[in-house]
Amino acid sequence: MSARFHLPAWHAQRVELNDEVHARPPEALVAPASISYLALIPPEGAPSDQSLDAVRDLVRRVGGPAPAPGASHYSTDLGAFRLKWERHTEFSRFMVIVPGVAPDPFARTAMDAVPADWVAALPGRVIVAAHAALLHDDGAPLDLAGIAERCFAGNDLVGAEVSGGRATAITDFRIHGDGFSRFMLLDRGMGRRQAGRVLQRLLEVDTYRIMALLALPVARALSPLLSAQERELADVTGALVACAENDEPVLLDRLTRLAAEIESAEARNRYRFSAARAYYELVQRRIDDVREGRIEGLQTMREFTERRLAPAMNTVRDVARRQELLSQRVARATQLLSTRVDLTRERQNQALLASMDRRAQLQLRLQQTVEGLSVAAITYYVVGLIAYVAKALADGGLAVQPGLVVGIAVPVVAAAVFAGMRRLRRHMEHDGA
Repeated sequence: MSARFHLPAWHAQRVELNDEVHARPPEALVAPASISYLALIPPEGAPSDQSLDAVRDLVRRVGGPAPAPGASHYSTDLGAFRLKWERHTEFSRFMVIVPGVAPDPFARTAMDAVPADWVAALPGRVIVAAHAALLHDDGAPLDLAGIAERCFAGNDLVGAEVSGGRATAITDFRIHGDGFSRFMLLDRGMGRRQAGRVLQRLLEVDTYRIMALLALPVARALSPLLSAQERELADVTGALVACAENDEPVLLDRLTRLAAEIESAEARNRYRFSAARAYYELVQRRIDDVREGRIEGLQTMREFTERRLAPAMNTVRDVARRQELLSQRVARATQLLSTRVDLTRERQNQALLASMDRRAQLQLRLQQTVEGLSVAAITYYVVGLIAYVAKALADGGLAVQPGLVVGIAVPVVAAAVFAGMRRLRRHMEHDGA
């Protein structure tokens, strides 16, 4: 049917954004099936397409459609197995699915269908490796002891009814001798997509659990450093109480260096700590998604994570909070000490200005004294010259009284010299300004 009207121009990303919610659907799974799963953290600084190149290499070797350039997810049937690949912010994950399961579900796994040299050459470091067995539930009572002995090396099991009782999920969250952890999913009537979704959620619980725990070694290593920095801050703030003015710049330098160390560590660890919180929330959300129901004698995945993962996340959270509070305390102490240093400098500047003012006044009085002496000296010499002239005129027969001439000349000369000195000083002050 043709449209009755034409739409305005589409947003350039309309289709991409609309299709995003449909991207990366769970694989459709039918019991029995064997699944192998790898999550790898890429090498630091490696090209983002490195894991995609590995996918291209595999489909080229076994024959299959190549993934699109720049793809972030890919899924295809390669005959002997199905492959699903996804690239995430911090890791890439590969899922291999093979129909059917051996009598011992973990004796032969889906990973055996993939070329061993290709697996060994995958780029990055393995953070999670897991085998999963999707089996039919025959309705018989669960033999938990037998399952633990046959499939989980006798380890304590973690499990629950999932998906509203349509399946049972069992694991031990341990890495076995082959380097893989193990999951068993007993199907009692799940749909194909539902089975794929439940299994994907279980594997994501394991993946996000480990990704969240990446912050724990960082927090443990940072804790003694924070303790040392807290002691350093306590020493500096204690010294502030009774420090002399000359010690303030030294204390300010110590605080500045301490603040730089704290900010540097916080910048390095901020992403890891915030990522840990996000991954922990994803673990809890994925457990909510599978809708656990208790099985008598088994610890549920929620109980396992609350007892084992929650304390680790509390440690990470507390260390991150300590670092944040320490940064704030150092900032306050630095501001306080900077204010004290500024006030000290202001007082010193005022004292210096007052000293300079006193020196200027003293210099002015000295200058005035010198000027007075100069006026007297110049007047003395000028009047002396006038006296010589008057005596010479009197000796020449003129009616001149030298004493009277000198007496009249003294105030006149003194006034003239004083006026000349003042005019000269003003001229010099004007030129200096």
